[in-house]
Amino acid sequence: MARYLFAYHGGAMAETEEEQARVMGQWEAWYGELGASIADGGAPAIPMQTVAADGSVVGSENGVTGYTVVTADSLDGALNKAKGCPIRESGGSIEVAELIEM
Repeated sequence: MARYLFAYHGGAMAETEEEQARVMGQWEAWYGELGASIADGGAPAIPMQTVAADGSVVGSENGVTGYTVVTADSLDGALNKAKGCPIRESGGSIEVAELIEM
C-alpha cells in the first residue's frame, strides 16, 4: 500500500472556545474514519517561511499549515479520504501527493 502526504493550506481559525471544541471534534471524528490508514498523524505548521534560491527568506500566507501521512491503495483512494477533511469547511484546502520510497 502506498503512502500519501496530505498537506493542509489555510482555513479560518475558530474564534470561540465552543467553536474550537466543535472543530476539534470534527478532526477527531475524521481521524477516526481514517483509522489504521494513518501512518503519521502529522502536526499543525505555522508560520510558513520560504528560503528562495538566492537565500532570501519570504513569509507566506498561503503555505502549508499542517500535514498528515496516510496509506491508500491508490491516488483516487487517498483523494477520497482527503475529501472528508474538516479543513474544507473553514475555507482551507488539501494537497495530496504520493510519497516515493527511497
